[in-house]
Amino acid sequence: MADSIRQRLLQMLEEHAETYVSGQMISETLNVSRTAIWKHVSELRKNGYEVEAVQKKGYRIVSRPDMLSKEEIALKLTTDFLGKTIYTYPTVESTQFIAHDLAHRGTPEGTIIVADEQTAGKGRLGRSWHSPSGSGIWTSIILRPKLPPQRAPQFTLIAAVSVVHAIRKQTGLEAEIKWPNDILIDGKKVVGILTELQAEADQIKSIIIGMGINVNASQEDFPEDLTTATSLKIEAGREITRSALLAAILNELETLYEEYLNNGFRMIKLLWESYAVSLGRKIKARTINGVIEGLAKGITEEGVLLLEDESGKMHYIYSADIEIC
Repeated sequence: MADSIRQRLLQMLEEHAETYVSGQMISETLNVSRTAIWKHVSELRKNGYEVEAVQKKGYRIVSRPDMLSKEEIALKLTTDFLGKTIYTYPTVESTQFIAHDLAHRGTPEGTIIVADEQTAGKGRLGRSWHSPSGSGIWTSIILRPKLPPQRAPQFTLIAAVSVVHAIRKQTGLEAEIKWPNDILIDGKKVVGILTELQAEADQIKSIIIGMGINVNASQEDFPEDLTTATSLKIEAGREITRSALLAAILNELETLYEEYLNNGFRMIKLLWESYAVSLGRKIKARTINGVIEGLAKGITEEGVLLLEDESGKMHYIYSADIEIC
């Protein structure tokens, strides 16, 4: 109950950001006493908000912390179900581990898990993901589409388009997609997406989309040997509000998810191809069966990469590391 009142108080202060909100107005709107308002304002201050209180004027937020709290994320959400259940943690091994457990236990579709830091972040093919405290978005999203397991790979591509849209809207940066799961800016990786599946033979039980986003990391925050990564802050030359970016991603993802369920993959495929950095270029695909070189021609309706080698033979790439030649 207290969290709900605090959320509504933050919403009021956000809606009147340029002026003061009187204690009387807050009291009548939230149906709480002036004493209760003061206690909630005190809690906000403890959590890093600078809230100004002026006699006969009321309250206003002067500054807010860059924190991935339920309240801050919810302020910018326009979704119907994504992000309506949020679990936040200061430090976890991996948000994917928690998401798998919650999914098994029947958590609602649209549940998200967010951590300020990961100590064992997961990437594709069992790789680790550098996830330092306070600088990025480390999150997992649980979806429950009533679809066969064969369609699961498309969700990595749906997520990638959602992230590109949100980054472009929030930062103005020209983010691009490298098949299958990397988001690049000027050739350097800023986002990794990991899609994992819980399924029966003919039915998806849950899809867990993990995202690692380098938001406000500085160059010195990256390991010296990690030269292929960057952050939104480095590229934009300013800090990005993490909660607003995450909310924007969820807003975009819900829109594209519903488009996909209602109308199929075609529109999302076209969007994905318009942002793909490798299409029409010569690439090397390192698969478990060896290296294939050729021209990246596009993706199939299932999200499989099409690669044409020098002899004109078309290869269907289901999983590989891609190097642009």
